[in-house]
Amino acid sequence: MIYAAISIFAIAYILMLVFSKYRPYIALGSALIFIISGMLSAENIIGAVDFNVLLMIAGTMGIVSLFIESKMPELLADLIMEKVPNVKWAAVAMALFAGIISAFVDNVATVLMVAPVALEICKKLKTNPVPFIIAIAVSSNLQGAATLVGDTTAIMLGSALDMSFMDFFWYKGKPSIFFAVELGAIFSAIILAFLFRKEKAPIPKTNERTKVTDYVPSVLLLGTILLLIVASFVPDKPDITNGFICCVVLLIGLVYNFAKKRKISAIIGPLKEIDFETIGLLLGLFLMIGAISEQGVIDAAANLLAKTGGGNIFILYTVVVWASVLISAFIDNIPYVATMIPIIAGLASALNVDPTILYFGLLSGATLGGNCTPIGASANITGIGILRKEGYIVKNSDFFKIGIPFTLAAIIPAYIYFWVIY
Repeated sequence: MIYAAISIFAIAYILMLVFSKYRPYIALGSALIFIISGMLSAENIIGAVDFNVLLMIAGTMGIVSLFIESKMPELLADLIMEKVPNVKWAAVAMALFAGIISAFVDNVATVLMVAPVALEICKKLKTNPVPFIIAIAVSSNLQGAATLVGDTTAIMLGSALDMSFMDFFWYKGKPSIFFAVELGAIFSAIILAFLFRKEKAPIPKTNERTKVTDYVPSVLLLGTILLLIVASFVPDKPDITNGFICCVVLLIGLVYNFAKKRKISAIIGPLKEIDFETIGLLLGLFLMIGAISEQGVIDAAANLLAKTGGGNIFILYTVVVWASVLISAFIDNIPYVATMIPIIAGLASALNVDPTILYFGLLSGATLGGNCTPIGASANITGIGILRKEGYIVKNSDFFKIGIPFTLAAIIPAYIYFWVIY
């Protein structure tokens, strides 16, 4: 069954890359095949789905729709445009802005929060928003590994090594993961500036700023960010906590909006803005990954990866980093990292070596690998979904020409950094 699972999974991914417009239907159809064939057993269906991510996307999308309606993104766009000289630096500034937020908030939530501001800038400048949103998505994925609370994989690694929040800045008397990520961010920002080098159109300067019609949605959005940060410090919390937070805040926003407008459209409107195609795509992917995990595909891949390095720590570290980049370009990094953590622990014990560098290499490679393809990370899928709702179709070539050089610019410095420091 393992070869059948690999075949179905591979064919589905190829179809999703070729027929990007039909990705949700391909993913859900493939998941149905896995379920009907028994490769994903009935008792594992619920466990395969990350409801926390799905609820977080739905809740945040609804909150963001209220945020957009308030005209706050337009004001933020005006403020950014006042500070940058041309379109190129506007794109770089938005990517860095997204990166800063995603160091403390989930990558998907970051894209949902920042994308409306970027879209408004592009509308004002009458420029194509596709490269802007792609840059925001890949930058969010990069910075998710900077802190303990930035990404699920960082949380898993922190738990495995019993790392505190501050250990991500300074670990065992040495500069830690945060500085490797920021080193990568510097180089990737240079790459973005190069990729946008032809966007030299000046930013029109005006003394007029958009007037915000309602500040409550902005308070709700900031409250969501704050609650997500606070929740990250709560031990032994339910897995669905972040999704619950986003949905509760959305409910508060809907009640407020209805009380203000006294129309049923005040509730239906924001709910219509939830991108159910993106949610469907992620649901299908979760089920597909659950199926190949159940059939032992991820275990087999992880074991093969661990054995390839033999007894040489440098070769092993190199294999872990670059194989993680490659695998995470096509497979969600959460189940992969979860599988690799105990394997690396056992391998390090057998070789009698400090596993720190292998763990850090795993986190950096798995986190950044998702930036190589449009479907390699939830943030990428979300960004492309936002563009689709705006009427823009993202070609694979559009994503590759930003995602691949960005990934290399970020991972190579981190790869060298970890080997030199640890």
